[in-house]
Formats: sequence, structure tokens, C-alpha cells
Amino acid sequence: MLSQDDPKSRPMLELREKLQPEVIELIKQQRLNHLCEGTCFRKISAHRRQDKFWYCRLSPNHKVLHYGDIEEFSQGQISHDSLQEKVTVADIKAVVTGKDCPHMREKGALKNKELLELAFSILHNSDEYLNFIAPDKYEYCIWTDGLNALLGKEMTSELTKSDMDTLVTMELKLRLLDLENIQIPDVPPPVPKEPSTYDFVYDFSQQHT
Repeated sequence: MLSQDDPKSRPMLELREKLQPEVIELIKQQRLNHLCEGTCFRKISAHRRQDKFWYCRLSPNHKVLHYGDIEEFSQGQISHDSLQEKVTVADIKAVVTGKDCPHMREKGALKNKELLELAFSILHNSDEYLNFIAPDKYEYCIWTDGLNALLGKEMTSELTKSDMDTLVTMELKLRLLDLENIQIPDVPPPVPKEPSTYDFVYDFSQQHT
């Protein structure tokens, strides 16, 4: 029987697998929408944390990352016109994280576990990097997922795994609401034999006067 009480049953597993591409696309769109809204990042000095900020956001057509310095921390959106620098998405070669980031190779940075877990960089053109320190783990997951999605790569963050499980489970429950107390077999029923005659089928070729 198809039941929420048996999530590992064959029909449930097949339904979960069928729902996953739809849910992945939903998560991808959420990530890209967030990048379009933009995020305020803090600049990190090799010697101390400085109160200097910069803002980065994706263009609505998903083709350009606009970024630039701002005077103070902002929770609201910064217009594209105010952001003087840009990186074309087509020029992005890779996204690296943690100790693989150039700004994490500086003396002392590798010892800071908090920074390592929030650091990511975009390699663009031939050897240029745009370096980020996310304000928190949520933003880190959103941005690394979104950037990977832009590059056509898999979204592998912990947040995506959690969102995937939550959304698939919710969708399963919604689809099973109409099946309460209805028994559905694990395997499809056999196809019935063909009738011995088709005389009961209306013949539209016959003309009636």
C-alpha cells in the first residue's frame, strides 16, 4: 500500500525519485532569485577585520555579476547602477571554496576555521579571482549553490540537501492527502484479456438516415 508510514516502500521511493528533478529546479530558481537580490559582504583584512563592505548581485537575465564597494552595511538592495564593477557569467571558469581560495592562503587565514567555512572565490577570465567571505553559513550555501547552478553544475551544499528532503516530503504528503484510506498495490494489476467481440463498439462509419 502507498503510505506515508512506509517511506521506503517501492512506490514511495519511485515517487520521491520522480519528484526530485522538479524540486531541484525549484531550489535552483530560489537560489538565483536570491543572487539577483544581492548580498552585502564584509571586506577581510589579513591583519584585522575592518568595517568596510562591498555588495554583489546577479543581473535579472543571469548574465552578469555586478559588484562594488559601499560606505556602510546594507540590508536593502543596492541598484545595479551603483555597482561599478562587473564579471560576465560566461567568463566564470570555476568556483572554489575554503582553503582553495586565494584569500585563504594568506598567513594566518588557514587557522581561522570560521573564515574557511565561509570563504569562496570565483575564477574568471584566465587567472583573476573575485573573493568572498559570506556573512553566515546560509548565505554561503545560497551563493555557492547559485554560482554552481549558473555554471550548470550540481548544487551540493548542506542547505540544498536539507531543502530537497523537506520539499520532497511536503510534496509527497500533499499528493497522498487524496489517497487516505485507499489501498494501492505495490505492483500494477494484470492487464485484462481482450474481449471476444467488439460488437458493443459504436461504428461511426455507418450512415444513418
